[in-house]
Amino acid sequence: MRSLALGFVLASYAACGPGAVWAQDDVDGAPPTASATKAADAPKVAEPGENAKTAAEMKAYTEEIANTDLTFEMVPIPGGEFTIGSPEDEEGRGEGEGPQRRVSVSPFWMATKEVTWDEYDAFFQRQDKQRRDLAGIAPDEYEKKADAVTRPTKNYTDMTFDMGHDSFPAICMTHLSAKMYCKWLSEKTGHFYRLPTEAEWEFAARAGTDTAYSFGDDAENIDEYAWSDDNADWTYHPVGQKKPNAFGLYDMHGNVAEWCLDQYDPDFYATFSEDGVTKDPYNVPETIYPRTVRGGSWYDTPEYLRSAARMPSTNDWKMQDPQIPQSIWWMTDSIFVGFRVVRPLTEPTEEEKLELQLIPRPEDVPEWGLREGFIHD
Repeated sequence: MRSLALGFVLASYAACGPGAVWAQDDVDGAPPTASATKAADAPKVAEPGENAKTAAEMKAYTEEIANTDLTFEMVPIPGGEFTIGSPEDEEGRGEGEGPQRRVSVSPFWMATKEVTWDEYDAFFQRQDKQRRDLAGIAPDEYEKKADAVTRPTKNYTDMTFDMGHDSFPAICMTHLSAKMYCKWLSEKTGHFYRLPTEAEWEFAARAGTDTAYSFGDDAENIDEYAWSDDNADWTYHPVGQKKPNAFGLYDMHGNVAEWCLDQYDPDFYATFSEDGVTKDPYNVPETIYPRTVRGGSWYDTPEYLRSAARMPSTNDWKMQDPQIPQSIWWMTDSIFVGFRVVRPLTEPTEEEKLELQLIPRPEDVPEWGLREGFIHD
């Protein structure tokens, strides 16, 4: 498997034009009106530190999702060195958590909470466009690009499985769906959002610690920080109800496990330098399965919620999908998997985004993937 370090050049965001496979419908090209919306090329109002160019300038900020009532919080993760993986004697240690190696990650912002159904539905159901159309608001340049991003086909069943919707984490989306949400969010906001790499995720989860959990080695206090099968009553819970870690991140342990960008390889760490420091490691995907999931969930026992714990995705997570072909957007059996977004301080070029698969590629969305499947009687 290929692995590449993520070294990026800072640039202001300029999204590439969508190819034929990306456009699901025509975008209203009516010019914005002064009374209805801001001028198409007007810069967005930024909070202090939101458009930082150095790590020292980075600050927490609130991102608004235009034409919705939704916001989410981003906090700076300073970057630095840490030891990835777990020691051989760590209780509950699983496959692929070693050998331990020194790695470094570049600065980035991370969402304090997992993406909720409220946020995901704005993307999936085009609620932002519906609201804009009802209000007679003409799209600006950000909205035009966001409108052109491919959306998942309709889910054939309620993917909350009656566990809760408002303020609950979105679940059951494929890795591709999560990445497509990030592309849409990037177009909406003018900031480049993506899934975290495994190294970024573990660095953020540890929040400066080298213990099994961000709160220590003893799982006795885990109920204060996480939803697991010990206390969740067989369901997920609204995001942000437990204590955050030292970086201000909620639910890094438990509630729902979280997609990372990487291909899962249990031997990946063995490819890192034994004596030096590997910078921004990232295992660029070559196959759809397995991809990496981190953090454990309400469905798991505490040892699977450790900072170093890794889980590979599998096609079994679509086992109950009766559609032919099975959806490229939904995983009926991954009721324990969601995601959160990150934003790197230094943004890659459009070519790098595609080469490193930080964003969906046109070939990731076959023509049949844009149609509904059918179900045998």
